[in-house]
Order: sequence, then C-alpha cells, then structure tokens
Amino acid sequence: MESKRNTSSFRDPSGYVFIENNSVKRVINPIYFEQYNQLTSSGFYQILFDKKYLIPHQEISRTDSEIIIEASKIPFINYPYEWSFLQYKNAALLTLKIQKLCLEHHFTLKDASAFNITFHEGKPIFIDTLSFDFYQENNPWLAYKQFIMHFLGPLVLTKYFGQDHLKTLALHLEGISLQKLSKLLPFQSYLSPTILTNIHLLAKYDKKYESDKKTVKNNLSKTAQIKLLDGLYDFILNLSVNETTEWDHYYNQINYDDAAYQFKKEFTKDWFLSIKGNTLIDIGGNDGTFSRELKDLASLIIVADFDPNAVEQNYRQILKNKEKNVLPIVSDVLNPVANFGFNNEERFSFIDRVKEANLDGCLALAVIHHITLSGNIPFALSAQFFSKMAPNLLIEFPTRADSWVQFLLDSKREFANHFDFYNEEHFENEYSVYFEIVKKIKIDSSERILYSLKRR
Repeated sequence: MESKRNTSSFRDPSGYVFIENNSVKRVINPIYFEQYNQLTSSGFYQILFDKKYLIPHQEISRTDSEIIIEASKIPFINYPYEWSFLQYKNAALLTLKIQKLCLEHHFTLKDASAFNITFHEGKPIFIDTLSFDFYQENNPWLAYKQFIMHFLGPLVLTKYFGQDHLKTLALHLEGISLQKLSKLLPFQSYLSPTILTNIHLLAKYDKKYESDKKTVKNNLSKTAQIKLLDGLYDFILNLSVNETTEWDHYYNQINYDDAAYQFKKEFTKDWFLSIKGNTLIDIGGNDGTFSRELKDLASLIIVADFDPNAVEQNYRQILKNKEKNVLPIVSDVLNPVANFGFNNEERFSFIDRVKEANLDGCLALAVIHHITLSGNIPFALSAQFFSKMAPNLLIEFPTRADSWVQFLLDSKREFANHFDFYNEEHFENEYSVYFEIVKKIKIDSSERILYSLKRR
C-alpha cells in the first residue's frame, strides 16, 4: 500500500496525518491515548460529528504503540487567507462554539489555530481531531492568546483597514503578535471594551510577563471562561466591514444582452455535459453565476475570484440556498497562493492543491482579457497556467472590438501598441501548444468567442 506522511502534520506530538491509497489517516501516539479514549467513550467525538463541527473519523487499528483512525476526505483544503470576511467570521464563531461545548463536557481546545478549520459542504468544519484535551478546574483557556492572534486580530484589522488584512496568516503562520496588533489598531479601538480587554490590555500583560520571564499562574473558573467566550462570540457576530471593491455586482455591468447572457449559460451547461464532468474550478468566477448552472451536475464546484466582496456574495447564496457542493475562495490568478511554512511544505500552494484535486473541468469566462491586458501576462503563460487546472477548459475570449478590451487597451496609453498581439489568431496559436480546440463559437450580439479546449 502506498503511504505518504502529510508534510504539514508535524507540530503535534500527539500524532500525525498520512495519506494511504487516497485515504486520509491519522496515527495517534501513546501520549494521547487517554484523551482519545475518553473523547471516544464519553460520546463527545460523536456529539461533534452530529453537529458537523468536526470531520468524522473511524478507528481502523489499535496496538500498544499506536492507534490509527481514518477521517472523511475533504476534496479541497482551503486556508484562512482564502476566505471572505463572513467566512472568516464563521470560522471564528465555530471555534468559540466548539470551545464552549468542550467546557460543558469537561474538555478544552488545546490550540485555536485558524488552520484547524476549512470550508466543506458549505460550512466551516474543524479538522484537527487531536486538538482536544482534559479541562483542568480553574485553569484558563490555554489557546485563548492563539485565538486572538489567528481570529480576532485579523478580523478587527479588516474592520478598520480593509480586507487585505484577511490574508494576515499568509505572512504570519503563527498569527500576528499581540504587541504588533495593538500598535496597528487605531486609537478609536480603545473605545471598544472587547478590543481593549482582549487585545490592548492582553498585549500589555503579555509583554510585561514575557520580559520578566515569569511563569504566571492564573485562575479562571469555567463560568468566567464561558462568559469570556460569549462576549467574544457576540462581538465577532456583529462585526462588519464596509469596503467597496472594483467588481462588486459585476453582472450588473456586463456588456452583452439577455439573449447572449442566456446563451452563455446554456453553452456552459452543454460543455460540462459533453466532458462528462463531475468536478470543476471556475477561475475569475465572481459570485458563481455561471458555474452555479452546473450545481445539479457536479459534486464539487470551486469558484475562485480575487475580489473578496464577490466571494462574499457567493458565500451568502450558499448559506441561503444550503448549497453543499459550491466552494467560494479568494484567489488572485495573477498571484496565486504559494507554498508556505517549513520546507515550503507546511501550507500548500493553490496550484498544487488544484492539481491534487484532479478536477474534470475549468471555467475561465470573461477573465482572459484582464489577465492579458491588466496583468500583462502573455498568452503562452496563461495557457500554461490553465493547463494545470484541469484537462478540459471552457474559456471566453473577448475580441479587440469588445468594449471592455477597448477600455483596457486605452488605459495602456503610449504602450497600447505592445498589445497588438491581443487577437484571436495569436490566442489560438499560443493556446494550441497546451490544448486542442474542440469547439469554437461566437456569442451572438457580442464581440466574444467561447472556446472548448482539451489538454494535450
């Protein structure tokens, strides 16, 4: 049997994850046997499974030296720096709900990393089975500081300064330090009792005892901890961000008529049926309008867009309609998420995860002119990128006569002649290196062409 240890699973002495024959398994070391046995026999794991808070697992073997469990496989792991504001909020709220439930059953979360959560079947879910420990009477929540650094910090930075701060953990895998966080926040944040207590005062306290190098023993009753959790929960629940982005409500700005719009939807569906697709990624998919036409045909639709507000609109539709097979993520095709962490193998790149997911198809509608003319990306390089996404590609090509293309070319001013290569013939020649053209059709009453391509 082929077995490979997951390179991101090495920090916890309690155990580690490995992949065997495409199954996700976890070794539990003897140091965690007591906790695991109690979590199992008490029924607490099952409570978490039933509430869909924790990814389900089953025990498959046991010896004196290790227990092996197999977890349900999540088809596409996503990270905090790929979430919209509401997604990030809901991940934080889930962490608080789990900790409160833990306390009610005499357990506690020993860590509160945002990387312990991913989005699956329309909701956030906790994926670190070994993050639970016994609750010790009057002991404070040891993961409290980590929760502030991973969740509350990025959320309040976003509230005051915008959604780029949702990507904080891409730069600081351990979370932004309390001292830095306190310094970055504006003076008005001191007027919030929650921010004052949980960030500014905590930062001063942390710095004081860090410099004194003292071990401080704090007593905090379970009742007081629950009150703390409830206060954080209510504050985060009511957090909002007001930031207009360029592609808000993009489909109110489209430059083709209703007939062309409907034709594009129908062609997309026919294309997916023709490739006998089951899984899909939609690059530059905005709020998922077109890929959502396939929701009754596909088991997984990843909708990636660089605009966090568009991703947020998509996520709200998912919550409203209880869609389990649509996954919205924030991803910039011009700067896709890289490999991060130790050996560059602790957090995996966007491209590597897409390739690992082995998807059937890729949509790239109304995006190539932005990649080429806004991003200055040659066709040869964008073709190479799309060839890594899936074996089948449906791509929309706006010709030079398209009003959006004209607008982008005009914005180049004296460099406009550099983009003389932006034409139908050159596009086909460069993309033919990686793909064969299966079908080509012009959208009536528009200056746009749809290409069905198959990877060579």
